[in-house]
Amino acid sequence: MTSHDEGAGGGGSGVGRDGSGASIRVLGATVDDQTRCVHYRGPLDVVAIRFHCCREFYPCFRCHADAADHAVSAWPRAEFDAPAILCGVCRTTLSITEYLNAHGCPACRAPFNPGCSLHHSIYFDG
Repeated sequence: MTSHDEGAGGGGSGVGRDGSGASIRVLGATVDDQTRCVHYRGPLDVVAIRFHCCREFYPCFRCHADAADHAVSAWPRAEFDAPAILCGVCRTTLSITEYLNAHGCPACRAPFNPGCSLHHSIYFDG
C-alpha cells in the first residue's frame, strides 16, 4: 500500500500523490474530491480504478466508456500486485489483491461499496 498526500480536484480531475510524488489524475465525470462520479455517487463510492488498457484512473467503467477512445481490458491475474486502486478518502493506492481482500481502506478505514464486486469481471480477470 502506498500513501498519498491529500487533495483532489472534483469535476473530472481528482489529484492525489503516488509513492514517487507524481500526481494521480482521476479522469471521468467526478462529482467530488473522493472519486464519486455521476454514475456512482453513494456514500461508499470512494474508489477509483487504474484501467489496465490505458493505465489511467477512472471512478468506474462507465466513466471510462464515456471518455476513452478504446475498449476496457481487464487486469490479468499475474498483475494483481499492481497499485491499481485509489482510495478517494485518503488517496492511498492499493494493489488489486489488497483491494479484493478488503472491505475498506486499510489506511483510513473508509468502507468500500460491496456492490462494486458485481463489476469485478470488467476490471479483473479470474
